[in-house]
Amino acid sequence: MNSRLIVQGGHPLEGTIRNHGAKNSVLPILAATILNGGENILHNCPDLRDVSSAIEILRHLGCRVERSGSDIFVDSAPMDRWDIPDHLMREMRSSVMFLGPILARCGRAHLTFPGGCDIGQRPIDLHLSALSQMGVEIREEGGAIDCRCKAPRGGEISLSFPSVGATENIMLFACACPGETRIINAAREPEIADLEGFLNCGGAHISGAGEYDILIRKGEKRAVEYTVMADRMEAATYLCACAAAGGDLEITDTNPGHYTAVAHLLQKAGCRIESEESRIRIWAPKRLKSIELIRTMPYPGFPTDAQSPLMAALCLAEGTSLFSENIFENRYRHCGELCRMGANIRVEGRVAAVKGVEKLHGAAVRATDLRGGAAMVIAALAAEGCTEITEIEHIDRGYEEIEKVFARVGGNIIRENI
Repeated sequence: MNSRLIVQGGHPLEGTIRNHGAKNSVLPILAATILNGGENILHNCPDLRDVSSAIEILRHLGCRVERSGSDIFVDSAPMDRWDIPDHLMREMRSSVMFLGPILARCGRAHLTFPGGCDIGQRPIDLHLSALSQMGVEIREEGGAIDCRCKAPRGGEISLSFPSVGATENIMLFACACPGETRIINAAREPEIADLEGFLNCGGAHISGAGEYDILIRKGEKRAVEYTVMADRMEAATYLCACAAAGGDLEITDTNPGHYTAVAHLLQKAGCRIESEESRIRIWAPKRLKSIELIRTMPYPGFPTDAQSPLMAALCLAEGTSLFSENIFENRYRHCGELCRMGANIRVEGRVAAVKGVEKLHGAAVRATDLRGGAAMVIAALAAEGCTEITEIEHIDRGYEEIEKVFARVGGNIIRENI
């Protein structure tokens, strides 16, 4: 059944929000449960569409999966398949994370190209090139990828771009390779370090996650119990929402060190922010100030996933802010929807100029993608009047009951079935 969000804007956000577990961490970790051929218990798992899709893939492969609240139990011993059907691959882009562990476990894998939000090219050539160097024979035909590996081998893999997905897939497959695998120019995102933590608990010997080089050696397999890190993009979204709507908001069970680039820019925009080891608090000014230039970059730079939430807030800033999107070329699809609410945005190629307006007004808009949908919620919370947001299945891929989260801190937002 389709749903929509109805938001009555103009209410400041006051109170405390608990940060959920990280979507971009739990997905590769769920794929990694294949490796030990045994039991895995994961804590702090968010209840999201993408997580449900990953669970369906595990069940299709033959694994036994049970969920209780934020805990997920996976027994991968019964796994008896090495293929993923097209309809499951299309559910999310992270489905390609299963390629490495399936190959590591079975020596063969068959899947199609992944789906997910339409925000630009997500070529998996870096994944396939790296696996080929590690002994995998790859055949592509009709949108499908058939891989076989009789003799996996470690080695030195140098990435031309610090791709998060490619780094994770190499780490996962390397757990089955003899010798040492070294990834040069690895992605440095905190989720990479979280995957390292899980794999090491499962018997691997990995070091360097979060740095330029990562070293991986396989070890003895064992059962794993692990707690997933907090979602830094969810926390960044809440901060941007408070900056836009006004108020005083605290986020707990979080790691502010994982999104300092976002917090720094919000401070430049006039917000007061105080943080401790596991909590962060933001006070919004009467009106935000514009930011001269925001460039999306790989971690530890400003994240592309925070671009649209911050843009929604800066639509109300005094002055003009410039965004330069350097990761995905179609990441400005939300701009047209923001303009329906009265925003003044001009897009030319990878640059968006946002001239702040004094107020936004409610309108009928849609969630163009996951983070673009979050931007619509932020703009709606700050706007005058009522906003109706449709196609919210995108939002549900990455935010657990977003309407209940904001309603608990003063947002006038409900979900309706249509």
